[in-house]
Amino acid sequence: MGVATEPKPLTAPLPGGRAGATVKLHPLLAGEMLAPPCYLDRHPGKLGLARDVGATLFSRRSRWTWLPIPMFLVEHPSAGPIMIDTGFHPSVVAGVRPNMGPLSPVLYRVRITREQTLAAQLEARGIAIGDVKTVVMTHLHIDHASGISELPGATFLVDRREWAAAGARGGLFNGYVRRQFDHAFDWRTIDYDAPEIDSFAPFGQSVDLLGDGSLRLLSTPGHTRGHQSVLLRLAGREALLTADASFTRRTLAGEAMPLVLDDTHRFRRSLHEIQHYLRLAPDALVIPGHDAEAWAELQPVYG
Repeated sequence: MGVATEPKPLTAPLPGGRAGATVKLHPLLAGEMLAPPCYLDRHPGKLGLARDVGATLFSRRSRWTWLPIPMFLVEHPSAGPIMIDTGFHPSVVAGVRPNMGPLSPVLYRVRITREQTLAAQLEARGIAIGDVKTVVMTHLHIDHASGISELPGATFLVDRREWAAAGARGGLFNGYVRRQFDHAFDWRTIDYDAPEIDSFAPFGQSVDLLGDGSLRLLSTPGHTRGHQSVLLRLAGREALLTADASFTRRTLAGEAMPLVLDDTHRFRRSLHEIQHYLRLAPDALVIPGHDAEAWAELQPVYG
């Protein structure tokens, strides 16, 4: 069964752009999830999957790693606050079952405080949750989409292929939970194969969301069918939020491949575009999706 919500195609640019605008970036830690080492660095070769399954089922949890779950607040001088992903729903503070389903306590271990929820983090920065009118979803996996229902007045932007995949393949074992995103909100889908889609630097498919170059959406499929990353223009440099197109710095360096991939070939192609960009822009701030060491080094705000 697919989703009930009917999204509309995105018509870009959205209003609010300003020529030459730069943005402020707030990396927000939305909690952590416990994962086996192979989740970040799978075993290679034909027997790799069997070894990964064995490591997941039989390894001690004491050897697992707490992965940061990120979301990001972007402050644009005229378009206002924009969220990238939504973190966990507040109910997850008490337990994952209500938001993620009956099997989730067996599959996932999460730690999150009330202060790490979306509304609390926005309030701490003087922003009401209702002030957020635009939300970019890098993809719809549970650790990125759990908090969607907290923003009923916002416009949500997602890759057309991601929406279709999440609706058709929804289920906890695929990383999707329909109840998290199938709300009658203002959903807009991006068709990266449309003729009006432009390239930017080494990225073959890109959308200038506000028309002023301050926030670009980048098609980086592979981790999921319609994964996208985000490129921001800060004052003095750019910031690339890879999301799960690169889990860690080791992924960026080509030293590790994550376990969960929809399409390995597309993942590698997207990673090559990111690596090429980094050669062109060595001073850019790069934030990978789930790197605990990289997250610990981030500043509270960049601008």
